[in-house]
Amino acid sequence: QVQLVESGGGSVQAGGSLRLSCAASGFAYSAYCMGWFRLSPGKGRERIASISSGLNLYYTDSVMGRFTISRDNVKKTLYLQMNSLRPEDIGMYFCAKAWSGACSQAVETWHYWGQGTQVTVSS
Repeated sequence: QVQLVESGGGSVQAGGSLRLSCAASGFAYSAYCMGWFRLSPGKGRERIASISSGLNLYYTDSVMGRFTISRDNVKKTLYLQMNSLRPEDIGMYFCAKAWSGACSQAVETWHYWGQGTQVTVSS
């Protein structure tokens, strides 16, 4: 079955960096869009970044230039390099698999989720 396991979260000071990883199994990883979502108080769940099977990238405006999403199709792992972290980046970060190789904003197109990893940024 599909499994997504995140790691790499933690607590850092503002300006610091973290690298999140998501180990995927149970499906043809390279054929699907993968994404990172953040759940934070008062904001709900938002798509932070995604990468299609064709390596098309999406970033939400607030992380553009600070976060980098990448994928290793051999290791079946998704990454999110987060630099220049801010207190507003605090939240639970989830890895998700889309239902096709293309990425979409529509929530119904994301149908598998990891358990999440917490990121805390202190000012």
